[in-house]
Amino acid sequence: MFGMGSMDLEDWLKKHQPVDSFVKIVPGVAQGWTLRFKVEDAKEIKLSQEAAMGEAVINKEKDIDDLPKNQANYTSLTPLGFLERAALVHPNRTSLIHASDSYTWLQTYTRCRRLASALTNHSITFGCTVAVIAPNIPAMFEAHYGVPMAGAVLNAVNFRLNAQTIAFLLGHSEANAIMVDQEFFSLAEEALKIWADNSKGNFKAPLLIVIADKSCDSKSLQYALSKGAIEYDKFLETGNPNFAWKRPQDEWQSIALGYTSGTTASPKGVVLHHRGAYLMALNSPIVWGMGEGAVYLWTLPMFHCNGWCFTWSIAAICGTSICLRKVTAKAVYSAIANLGVTHFCAAPVVLNTIVNAPKEDTILPLPRVVHVMTAGAAPPPSVLAAMSQRGFRVTHTYGLSETYGPSTICVWKPEWDLLPSETQARLNARQGVPYVGLESLDVVDTQHNKPVPADGTTVGEIVFRGNVVMKGYLRNPKANAEAFANGYFHSGDLAVKHSDGYIEIKDRSKDIIISGGENISSVEVENILYHHPAILEVSVVARPDEHWGESPCAFVTLKSGYTADNPDQRRQLAEDIMKFSRSKMPAYWVPKSVVFGPLPKTATGKIQKHLLRDKAKEMYEEVQDLALSLAAMGGRKAY
Repeated sequence: MFGMGSMDLEDWLKKHQPVDSFVKIVPGVAQGWTLRFKVEDAKEIKLSQEAAMGEAVINKEKDIDDLPKNQANYTSLTPLGFLERAALVHPNRTSLIHASDSYTWLQTYTRCRRLASALTNHSITFGCTVAVIAPNIPAMFEAHYGVPMAGAVLNAVNFRLNAQTIAFLLGHSEANAIMVDQEFFSLAEEALKIWADNSKGNFKAPLLIVIADKSCDSKSLQYALSKGAIEYDKFLETGNPNFAWKRPQDEWQSIALGYTSGTTASPKGVVLHHRGAYLMALNSPIVWGMGEGAVYLWTLPMFHCNGWCFTWSIAAICGTSICLRKVTAKAVYSAIANLGVTHFCAAPVVLNTIVNAPKEDTILPLPRVVHVMTAGAAPPPSVLAAMSQRGFRVTHTYGLSETYGPSTICVWKPEWDLLPSETQARLNARQGVPYVGLESLDVVDTQHNKPVPADGTTVGEIVFRGNVVMKGYLRNPKANAEAFANGYFHSGDLAVKHSDGYIEIKDRSKDIIISGGENISSVEVENILYHHPAILEVSVVARPDEHWGESPCAFVTLKSGYTADNPDQRRQLAEDIMKFSRSKMPAYWVPKSVVFGPLPKTATGKIQKHLLRDKAKEMYEEVQDLALSLAAMGGRKAY
């Protein structure tokens, strides 16, 4: 073992010629390596160095030749070239529609080059981060190209977060510039103040750019301008429309930074590279069967995993983006009917809104089959069935921020066409198989890290390996060591593997309910409860149970037409739901408590189960306190 740096190694290599069948070291490309060299006595010695985050070993296998890479046959992968090609092939095709505004691909390419040039003029380039706080508008789409064209890293920020959280993201990423929609300028201003106060004199104000939108109150724009912000289109005018942007020298270069929800701790910064973005941008249309010229409706926030990389996919297929500033069922149906929408992506909560929309908000039957990709949470089979009945063709996918968004897909098999609709929905609710571009997907035993049998019952953790896995978490070595343990990315999601190789999530590890030693999947209980006619949304969590340790507690939002305003209505509905449950599931799965009301959600629409668990625990403790009080008065103990 030799403890030498890359420059020491370079000097050593000048004196020792490595065997041609093994790789040469390029400083900065690899943090760790393994090399073998021939010595005079024909023995081999081994040279290695440990990387900062584990041992990275590069050992090139023998090939039939020693032909090197050169500029003619090797170029770093990046999705930025998709935009250049779209402008070349279809310069006059509509690229973006936002309300009454529309752009062609040539115009979009020009605007992105102007943005890159303008940022570079302010020394915002490699090593810099640009935060964008905006809904689905053209400027957010353009930032996915213009920012990395300048060499900087894009941080698309969730505008539904509070100022305190946004301040953390801006500070942690050391944002050099902030582009903010005029509606959210006050939010950004508050976040900047918190960031400055927390910086203890080390705060350097970032470049501030406000994005105007004709649909917003002009007062917010004027306020932003009075505070020194530069208006976005004016900023573009300072850029060169023919800016000569360059591909990254190394496809491992970061292209985007996104943050996890941080429900139990500070959000983690997920760093993505150009190579992964390129591969995922091509992967998604391939696995979805999304053809050239598709019309894509932006119901999925672009800040969410960079719009599952469709911000780059749409340019690759020369499609058209329809921007929705605010997502409603009425707006979705209207865009389908009037703008030719063929595809959109949405979390199950949005699908639920679409299928339960009032009649006056819908336009049915649909003028064409509309393809829908869903992910973000396990979709209830009942919702999938209802979408299918309305003419939507739903493709179920699964992934995480750390895997560039969805990276597995429940591939529809022709033989399923002959099955009953309920069976089809149940099969389609599974998380499926790897994307074409994902090298490895498995379900492993959490104790021994070995693959579980494909029996549909043995639960393990979903793990990933491949080019569409993140670089790592920004400035968080401890989290990286945990996430990449044993050579895989560990998702924290618990699943089974079926005999056909399809995986199916049973729960997050922290959401499993353990009752009397038996594991209860909250997802499976929820899927059954969604068939109850009164339930619009439901989330099942563990509540303390004096006898069983834990038991299920269901939090329910009712459909329109059902009320639980008084104790008698709540009791009657709860009894009906429990009776329904007893007829559909094992007795120990049946919720022991039913609570009515709106469900708390994250800024991306995910139900916050940790808050519901806290509420269930609080309710249990209140009952226990009441029981002790009654016992002290000689009363009977209450449960």
